[in-house]
Amino acid sequence: MQVAINGLCIVSLFYATGLRVSELINLQLENVNTKEGWVLAFGKGRKQRFVPMHQEACILLERYLFERNAHFATKETDSEIFLNKQGKKISRISVWKDIEMLGRQAGISTPLHPHLFRHTFASHLLQGGADLRSLQEMLGHESLNTTQIYTHVNIQDIRAKHRKFHPRG
Repeated sequence: MQVAINGLCIVSLFYATGLRVSELINLQLENVNTKEGWVLAFGKGRKQRFVPMHQEACILLERYLFERNAHFATKETDSEIFLNKQGKKISRISVWKDIEMLGRQAGISTPLHPHLFRHTFASHLLQGGADLRSLQEMLGHESLNTTQIYTHVNIQDIRAKHRKFHPRG
């Protein structure tokens, strides 16, 4: 099975859902619905939440699952979505390495890591107009205070735009 489709699917899911790396590597086949576009994530303390995902992520996940099923058709595998070459659940380190490799192949010099996509997911939702309470739910945060760290990024963006576009900025 191609590492590229595996890595691309992982990056796509991170960005589409804001999952933690532990949630992604433990994601089971029965906890994803690509037809309706959602993931059932099990966060800290096994607390569960439904997280929507966009159509592009669903399509890429279906493509990955097709290749995964074809590759492991004659082997017994773990029930997690993302598997290593032996058909066992992938590790956090494997996810990290796949993301770093994709970044290098794309010519990105900034070090990439799984949590970066969670931050990007949250920041982009806020920039797009999502409210903090909805974001809190999607990220699986206990406290709204934890979610508010993402408003700092949004405020910096607003300040930069103000300086750039205000006549006296």
